[in-house]
Amino acid sequence: MLLSALCAVHCVTTIAVMALLASVGGALLHPAIHEVGLAFAVLLGIVALGAGYLRHGQRLPTAIGGIGLAIMALALTLPHGVPEAIATLSGVALLAYGHHLNRRAGC
Repeated sequence: MLLSALCAVHCVTTIAVMALLASVGGALLHPAIHEVGLAFAVLLGIVALGAGYLRHGQRLPTAIGGIGLAIMALALTLPHGVPEAIATLSGVALLAYGHHLNRRAGC
């Protein structure tokens, strides 16, 4: 009986999750979602790098992270597609490296 109940819960849950994904999936692929998220990431990166610079005063992490932020901001101006993705990923990689250097400089 317990196994049958678990099976019923599994079936109902699967149907509900699939219906939710089908209706929300289109919204998650909308370019505006990516643009807003990227703009928020740029602002958050500026705050984090600025705080790191104020804490330890080293310019290299801030410069590398700043270049990454500039490339990410450039991605906001590009058409949605491969060029935007390349710019975003390149900028994010540089920003992550700047954060890594910031973390090491703070030790």
